[in-house]
Amino acid sequence: MASTDIEPRPATRRPGPYPSMTALRGPVVGVLTAGVTLAVARLLAALVAPVSDPVLAVGGVAIDLAPQRLKAFAIRTFGANDKIALLVGVYALLALAAVLLGAAAVRRRRYGLAGLAVFAAVGVAAVLSRPGATPSDVLPVLAGAGVGSAVMLMLARAARTDRVGASGQPRLLDRRQFLVTAAGAALTAGAAAAVGQAVGRGSTVGARSRAAVRLPPPVRQAPPLPAGISVDVDGVSAFLTRNRDFYRVDTALTVPQVDLETWRLTLDGAVDSPRTWRFEDLVARGLVERDITLNCVSNEVGGPYIGTARWTGVPLAPLLREAGIRAGQNQLVSRSVEGMTIGTPLEAILDGRDALLAVAMNGEPLPLEHGFPVRMLVPGLYGYVGACKWLTSMKVTTFDAFDPYWVQRGWAADAPVKTASRIDTPKPFAQRRAGPVMIAGVAWAQRRGIAAVEVQVDDGPWQRARLADGPSPDLWRQWTYRWDATPGSHTLRVRATDATGATQTDARAAPFPDGATGWHSTTVTIT
Repeated sequence: MASTDIEPRPATRRPGPYPSMTALRGPVVGVLTAGVTLAVARLLAALVAPVSDPVLAVGGVAIDLAPQRLKAFAIRTFGANDKIALLVGVYALLALAAVLLGAAAVRRRRYGLAGLAVFAAVGVAAVLSRPGATPSDVLPVLAGAGVGSAVMLMLARAARTDRVGASGQPRLLDRRQFLVTAAGAALTAGAAAAVGQAVGRGSTVGARSRAAVRLPPPVRQAPPLPAGISVDVDGVSAFLTRNRDFYRVDTALTVPQVDLETWRLTLDGAVDSPRTWRFEDLVARGLVERDITLNCVSNEVGGPYIGTARWTGVPLAPLLREAGIRAGQNQLVSRSVEGMTIGTPLEAILDGRDALLAVAMNGEPLPLEHGFPVRMLVPGLYGYVGACKWLTSMKVTTFDAFDPYWVQRGWAADAPVKTASRIDTPKPFAQRRAGPVMIAGVAWAQRRGIAAVEVQVDDGPWQRARLADGPSPDLWRQWTYRWDATPGSHTLRVRATDATGATQTDARAAPFPDGATGWHSTTVTIT
């Protein structure tokens, strides 16, 4: 039997894990490079100034450039978590850019370095665009980019490949080296981020300053609240809002940290005698207490951005009069430590209302997120016009001479609070048994006061609700209506009439540009 020679087949390797590892090398290089860059920049920013954090700076630019409809959508959808949602979006875009950066780096290192330079340039531009930024504030970004470049070169070198087998599949030249280098880069990023976080928490100078504040008792206390100020119905908003429950709407991605040792409040512009005060100077003038309801222009009909607190502070009108306001001036521009500008009609401050430079809220120094150490508070105006937080300067000027932050973005320059009302209970889509059901909520018309509240069930006649006591036109009022509910699905509506006799309109309007209008309604099911 003849034998047949068989040619040996070329040796081949199974692809195993190599192709997938190779495919991941670009994203790994990019994400780790970006991670190290941002972590180092954040660590150094914690040591220098929060304004030099590139992520926060980019987020701030995004807030400034975002169209009004997008801002309104964010506030409506995410509420107090709108800033978290923004940062998540920023990090998602950075991650996508990092993947593209890594793909470029493993192809040609110079492409990767060029991409990282663009990455850093965006950060530098964002940092320099922040109010109060100085050239030295870009150092954390540049240092982070320098460390990131070194990490990128090491990762790109470790990610080199060759071709294997007849198929020519690429594989890593040294898989172990790549994994070790990547692990080292990940540890570097994690360590820098952790230390930066710790340094940031340890340098909360604002918290330390606030803890050291000892305020004297007010020389004029707020009058006691009458016994009938609140209705005895579950689900109605408390008349005085606790500090932790008070709404917060602003553009600050991180709460400003103010050191009272260096903080100063200046008053200048068109005045005869510009002034500068330290915190103790203001407090020494004598503090007064006032119960005031404050609400945000971003509030949709029936929205949550309203609250009432007992504010303690220094009357603002005497400070302006002592400085000597020159003729023809009609605007006071206040500026916060992070650069926000708010324009307030001078007439609203000088007409006798309780305009304050508030230093305390519900019996304690202002919480950091609500404006410590000093915020402005002008009753009857939406917050974006009369409630500057983290106040550091005031300038007397005119509306023709200067457009503050929100006016530049299309909001009205003067924004008195509109008459509004809200159903707090029953909640939307609630189910109740047939029989007596208490409908209750709040209504407000600051500076005018609430004279009446009416409730409508389905398309029936408007029925007068019972009003709780209202000691001041600058405060909201609770109301109740006893409804004999019948089975079925019902729509409840509410409207308020202010003390001038004007009833809130049913015409629905969005918050932009000067506050929402319309009747609040809710649907319930009666079984």
